[in-house]
Amino acid sequence: MRKVVYGINLTADGCCDHTKGNGTPDIHVYFTDLYKDVDLIVYGRKTYELMVPFWPDVAKSQSGSPTVNAFALAFDAIDKVVFSKTLQQAGANTRIVREDLAGEIARLKQQPGKDISIGGVDLPCQLIALGLVDEFHFVVQPYIAGEGRRLMDGTFLPEQLNLKLVAFKPLESGAMALHYTKQ
Repeated sequence: MRKVVYGINLTADGCCDHTKGNGTPDIHVYFTDLYKDVDLIVYGRKTYELMVPFWPDVAKSQSGSPTVNAFALAFDAIDKVVFSKTLQQAGANTRIVREDLAGEIARLKQQPGKDISIGGVDLPCQLIALGLVDEFHFVVQPYIAGEGRRLMDGTFLPEQLNLKLVAFKPLESGAMALHYTKQ
């Protein structure tokens, strides 16, 4: 069975607002490496529109640093599913799904293939609450934002979710990559 893997950048105080982070080269390398085991990315509309067309454009133009370009190429090569009731069209290698989040993710997990990566905040929080996320990659950046959205704000969990730390990696920027599995 395929695993659903959630990766996100956080500040030391738990802020997950993308405008509060910094994309250092080591963080791009970390997430590029994660994509080696992924053949499907799942987003909600908001995150999808933040990522596309930006990363596909960088993949085509190769206009970033070497680490940014490598991430863009990895991202662009992976098929995507976007959950949205309002998005009218999507980019290349992307399918729009309008309903049944839990059922669709359960079906995708049963299909053959590599891991399924999820990103953003709203959709992953829903999947965490439904018990459908298998692994977590939190990259904790070495600063305190003091404001901004926190992961799991407003999300009700039917019970506490216990995680097991399976790996950690200090990054050159001072960030710490933490890899957890669901217990």
